[in-house]
Amino acid sequence: MTTPLAPAQTPPDAGLSRREMLQMLGAGLVIAVTGPDDADAQERRTGQGGGTGRNSQQITIAARLHIGRDGLITVMSGKVECGQGARAQITQAAAEELHVPTTSIRVILGDTELCPDDGPTVGSFTTPRTIPAVRAAAGAARDLLLGLAAVRWDVGKDLLEARDGKVVHPASGRQATYADLAGDDWARTAAITPPSNVHVTAVENWRVLGTTEPRPNGRDIVVGTHRYPSDIVRPNMLVGKILRAPAIGSKLIDIDLTAAEKLKDVVVTRSGDFVGVAAPKAHTARRAVELLRATAKYEHVPQVSSPALFEHLRRTAKEPAKLSSPYAEEMKGAAKSLRAEYRVAYVQHAPLEPRAAVAEWEGDKVTVWTGTQIPSRVKSQLQEAFKISAANVRVIVPDFGGGFGGKHTGEHAVEAARLAKAAGRPVKLQWTREEEFTWAYFRPAALILTEAGLDAAGKITNWSHVNVNSGGQGLESPYHGSKKYAPFVESTAAPLRHGSYRALAATANHFAREVFIDELAHAAGVDPLTFRLKNLDAGRMVDVLKAAADGIGWNAPRSLMPGVGYGLACGTEKASFVAAAVRVQVDPRSRKITVTDVCQAYECGKIMNPGNLLAQVQGAIVQGLGPALWEEILLDDGRVTTNSFGRYYVPHFTDLPRIDVKLLDRPDLPSVGGSETPIIVVAPAIANAVFMATGERVRTMPIRLAPAPPSPTAASGV
Repeated sequence: MTTPLAPAQTPPDAGLSRREMLQMLGAGLVIAVTGPDDADAQERRTGQGGGTGRNSQQITIAARLHIGRDGLITVMSGKVECGQGARAQITQAAAEELHVPTTSIRVILGDTELCPDDGPTVGSFTTPRTIPAVRAAAGAARDLLLGLAAVRWDVGKDLLEARDGKVVHPASGRQATYADLAGDDWARTAAITPPSNVHVTAVENWRVLGTTEPRPNGRDIVVGTHRYPSDIVRPNMLVGKILRAPAIGSKLIDIDLTAAEKLKDVVVTRSGDFVGVAAPKAHTARRAVELLRATAKYEHVPQVSSPALFEHLRRTAKEPAKLSSPYAEEMKGAAKSLRAEYRVAYVQHAPLEPRAAVAEWEGDKVTVWTGTQIPSRVKSQLQEAFKISAANVRVIVPDFGGGFGGKHTGEHAVEAARLAKAAGRPVKLQWTREEEFTWAYFRPAALILTEAGLDAAGKITNWSHVNVNSGGQGLESPYHGSKKYAPFVESTAAPLRHGSYRALAATANHFAREVFIDELAHAAGVDPLTFRLKNLDAGRMVDVLKAAADGIGWNAPRSLMPGVGYGLACGTEKASFVAAAVRVQVDPRSRKITVTDVCQAYECGKIMNPGNLLAQVQGAIVQGLGPALWEEILLDDGRVTTNSFGRYYVPHFTDLPRIDVKLLDRPDLPSVGGSETPIIVVAPAIANAVFMATGERVRTMPIRLAPAPPSPTAASGV
């Protein structure tokens, strides 16, 4: 008899094959659910949450269920858990449709051999795409179990009910557990394609979804028994270290491996610019790298330094003609017109857990344990690096310590696998914090050029918003105006490798737009809230804007003390809507900006897990404070000088304001993701509050205030 695992835990040996896993789970009903039906479309037809699918006709309902004879239900998904709440939400989705408590559900995530490919864990897509697929799979399983009981008892399926892991015939009192029904031989390997009318529970009947469900393995994390990627240990494992170039843009031209190779039990490998070592102990590996560095010779290509960054982006714009607004004539005829330029710095993701990977070869097959938001991409990178088939690559992703869009690639996994192949033993590679700050990719810097005209009534007539380098997310303006121009222009020579970050370029674009909207309001002599309401259509944006403004007391009588200011910002991204209202205090001498209060209103359709959503919004607000006020990657000819937490300031507990979050629940709308959008309005709301407090317009992120002028007494030497 197989001993059941505790709910929500990963298998004790995270390297189990699929066959071994099923043997461990024991006999039962395995349901592999695939098919052409779009679960999202089904959700929309029934008005029960959901979202937009990647391809309505071809999307696969990527969920697999195992119902064991012990009653434990295992759900497998290619999504990963990096703190955003996927594990709890998938548990809830399966429990809701199978009519069982969440303690009966165990979820296995992010294993390319065990789990279907549900797509990357990015873009807040788990809620609108994966959750409907899981619900459809669980609903199909429930219907199959009802059908099995109907055949067994020779009754109509519509006379049966699914309750608490049982199928019940109320009229006769007969009942059978899911585990009992899962013992039927033909059902054990049943593969079903749900018909287009798979029933999922209507919002008004939810019992599990719509409630706060804590992270199933939260206790393991609190007491320290959870194994993060950096905690994985394999038998006979070595520790890896990589020789890094002295600066970005430096190319290795010569190196002597001899001294490092003489160290006991050290394996040194080189392939082009890649030089790495594997040793029994970390200090030995570090010593070997020091010996290698002493003999390494590099050729360096000069790089852009921070003072010249934004002019470099302007100069290297791929399509220079797009930098100019097409509305020159409209600007001439406007009652009022305004032009402004905004600059947004490079920032790092700074996750709690830097990149880590453990690689192990068995013949021609490699298994890598790592933290990544896209297991399939890491798998393909390993395939390409070693010219091996997909069947010979397995990526396993334990719940890991943060990503924020920064762990989409698998360079560290490839590095670990190179070292393991050379050593013939498993190798663990953990990036240092300095490596994370220097060699991981960054949230891109942005140069944003804005123009707009107003008519005599203070309404926007034409709008131009050009983003150079950072991306097109959040470019489109929600404000009125029949003439809008909003292109994204790439830089042909961006000085840093950049990629995804929480909300992508929507943060930079909302910063520029919402600060510019305040500037337009000031030019029109209109209150910033009134100006926005005048230039927005009634609906979801106005709802969150009013809720945030009311929460901060925007329209309440107030007497502003010197250095105190209030600011607003609103926006939309990922089909959700957000607004923030903040209060700041600016010290007149030090010019230090203190955010004392934040009220944020957020609406993302029907809320599936209120507690987790609240945590995501709070986390986004705190994370948003960093780039708004302090975070900035500084470059000096290819060297990242802000390469430690001593030089790169992120928010501390002492920096946190009072936070009031207002979640607007909309049962009439599909559920969409909530991990990204809440960050996009934090910085512009602060910048607008700083203007009210000081009269100084802010157009850079992080926010920079000029030093206070010397007092007359200090200037005279008194």
